[in-house]
Amino acid sequence: MTLTVAVQMDPIERIRIAGDSTFGLMLEAQARGHALLYYTPDRLSMRDGRVTTLVEPVEVRDVEGDHFSLGAPRRIDLAEVDVVLMRQEPPFDMGYVTATHLLERIHPQTLVVNNPTEVRNAPEKLFVTSFPHLMPPTLITRDKAEIEAFRREFGDVVMKPLHGHGGAAVVRIAREDPNFGSLYDLFSTLFKEPWVVQRFLPQVSEGDKRIILVDGVAMGAVNRVPAANDIRSNMVRGGAAQATDLTPREREICETIGPELKRRGLIFVGIDVIDGNLTEINVTCPTGIRAIKKLGGPDLAAAIWDVIEAKARPTGGEPRSSAQRRA
Repeated sequence: MTLTVAVQMDPIERIRIAGDSTFGLMLEAQARGHALLYYTPDRLSMRDGRVTTLVEPVEVRDVEGDHFSLGAPRRIDLAEVDVVLMRQEPPFDMGYVTATHLLERIHPQTLVVNNPTEVRNAPEKLFVTSFPHLMPPTLITRDKAEIEAFRREFGDVVMKPLHGHGGAAVVRIAREDPNFGSLYDLFSTLFKEPWVVQRFLPQVSEGDKRIILVDGVAMGAVNRVPAANDIRSNMVRGGAAQATDLTPREREICETIGPELKRRGLIFVGIDVIDGNLTEINVTCPTGIRAIKKLGGPDLAAAIWDVIEAKARPTGGEPRSSAQRRA
């Protein structure tokens, strides 16, 4: 039995397929015989409680520069599909929040991955503070005096916007940094939300580990090493991917947070760990599965689809039995 899968994502012509986890999920879904429909978030509409969108059937190929073909567009009711992958990139702004409100109208009858209510309720740099014993010392504020007191206590710190993404606007501030006043003024102008201030972890130079949890279980990881003269390890910022294994401390972190991720319906999650310190829990559009596979790790797209197939309700029916899933 095949599933009809609608993929809500950024424009497909702009993605970099070599490291794009959404594309990896699409390749795996297509290989399993599922029907793929593509749309961007700006196409969503709701009228009288019905959530509709303009979709295009899509075929994908792992060929750079020739990675997709689209069919004729048509407007559909998203309640008619089996699965929606909510995979647009942040920023986590009111547009993103509104998309979660719309998609929760169809979930769980149509399985939305990740659960849109919990995506909205788990902003990545706030949700992680539910586990303070796993984190470095962390302050969330816009108050200059609070930041200065935090710096006096911990010395060098990292400051970043609360709803930032991809390593943008992440800065290291030294204990006696003369640039702090100017950076504070700049952040005050650019960002309306509070900021995250964390004790700087020097071991970031050895890597910031991205660990993928599938339905609450750690299944693979990649170590991202910052480029020279940069503290940001994000691969879009020049970080280099390295094969890695989990340490006992990292397994402890995953076992601690895993049950809560599963309870919330957060099937595909990427966490960031530096020197045994949990720094972020990424639930909006996690990345890393293609890098892990290329480095000889497990095929996590397959693991994610195993879970989705077990949870999905084919339109008008109940969750499929294991025998049905094998058919």
